[in-house]
Amino acid sequence: MKRFFETLQNIWKIEELRNRILFTLGMLFVFRLGSFIVLPGVNPNVLEQATQSNTNDLLGLLNVFTGGAFNNAAIFALGIMPYITASIIVQLLGFAVPYFQKLQQKEGESGRKKLTQITRLLTVAITLVQGGGYLTYINSLGAVHPDIPAGVFWFSNIIILSAGTVFAMWLGERITERGVGNGVSLLITIGIIATLPTALIAEFQLQLSNSGLLLFVLELAALFFVVLVTVAVVQAVRRIPIQFAKRMVGRGSSQMPAASARDYIPLKLNASGVMPIIFAQALMFLPATVAQFFTSDQSDLSASPVLNALIDPFSFPYNVIYFILVVLFTYVYTALIVNPQQYAEYLKRQNAFIPGIKPGKSTADFIDAVTTRITLPGSIMLGLIAILPAIVAAFGVNQVFAMFFGGTSLLILVAVVLDTLQQIESYLLMRRYDGLVKSGRVQGRSRMQGIGANM
Repeated sequence: MKRFFETLQNIWKIEELRNRILFTLGMLFVFRLGSFIVLPGVNPNVLEQATQSNTNDLLGLLNVFTGGAFNNAAIFALGIMPYITASIIVQLLGFAVPYFQKLQQKEGESGRKKLTQITRLLTVAITLVQGGGYLTYINSLGAVHPDIPAGVFWFSNIIILSAGTVFAMWLGERITERGVGNGVSLLITIGIIATLPTALIAEFQLQLSNSGLLLFVLELAALFFVVLVTVAVVQAVRRIPIQFAKRMVGRGSSQMPAASARDYIPLKLNASGVMPIIFAQALMFLPATVAQFFTSDQSDLSASPVLNALIDPFSFPYNVIYFILVVLFTYVYTALIVNPQQYAEYLKRQNAFIPGIKPGKSTADFIDAVTTRITLPGSIMLGLIAILPAIVAAFGVNQVFAMFFGGTSLLILVAVVLDTLQQIESYLLMRRYDGLVKSGRVQGRSRMQGIGANM
């Protein structure tokens, strides 16, 4: 503990790092403040009563990601999610459309600027569509003040919601540029963390009244263990060693420095990150969405046992299908982002090779085989993390608190915290201070990329 406080003092001594942290905290405070400013024309009391009885999993997940702003009908009700959706769409287009592939791979900084501009425009378009659906949802709850003209309510609040999302996007970009960590990821993380105290207090009261304090302590210990396992899954890599061939210098030959013998290609156990869970969740929302187009009575939907099983995130059929989808999407997304042929070409250009493997096609086949083998345990672990909230809820844990035992929320929290700690660690090590951890080896994106960062 003493060393921890000394590290905090070292952080405060570095002026640049101190200013970046304070700037980040200030931007996060502004974002959280906007989560409580209610849209004009909305009755917050009626809205609160209506949302308390709402059990829709999709809306509950959106509310978690926005830190409660969705249920508050705040100006940041849509949060940064339209920007995330636009980024995913542009990324997928980069795999399928040659124009976007050219922007990503060949045009360098100018191509990245074009992609950023396209993402921003697409964000505004998605916000307009989602904003219209959100206002329809608020109106269906009866939370709109009857004295407000419908046209004025819709026009003004569509503009406010769009401005709120664009402003949140601007906050994220400013944090990335002048703060610490990835700004967009931090905005999602702060929203998830904001709902944790309420869930923790509710679980404490539940267990205290039912089973006593001991079970609550065991739950916290289990949560700590799950976080450790998730960190291990996020950080785990398979290192493929590489060597550099001898180079001719004058009349003789020289080899690369001895340090180069330690170079390696890092293939992550979970190269796809949280994307398989996001895609699988999107598919699991389809049954309820499609069913709503074929019936006008919501009671008919709740009366169907098959549909209830497919939309209940804590039911057995839902989680079996969910687990299979996560495993399949992990393989698909890993195949999209890990290009063995690109690795092989890079090694050939650098006059490097994998010991015992011929350059060219043999190298690409070897990397592809290794990637396929390590993706199997990675996909299974990711699937287990995805369905872990349902497993925990089956043992009597409050469903709201159980969501923090796995799924998208936990993976985002772990990945963002590790990335932010890595940036702070780099500042400390550059100033020859001890890092935040004893080993001084917080492995974030820049440290883990290795050879892959140059590709």
